[in-house]
Amino acid sequence: MDINDLRGISTAFLMFTFIGMCFWAYSGKRKKAFDEAAELPFADEELNQRTMQEEARND
Repeated sequence: MDINDLRGISTAFLMFTFIGMCFWAYSGKRKKAFDEAAELPFADEELNQRTMQEEARND
């Protein structure tokens, strides 16, 4: 076994890992979790708006 065999094996391993991650990321089972994660940046905005509305009512 020489260095070229090691390079070929590592390339094949990384290729299969990449393909596996693509299938994992685009599988239908993960859609709900990814949709919830996509909304996280806006969660603070909604919380801040509600807090401001409550403060305006209390004044």
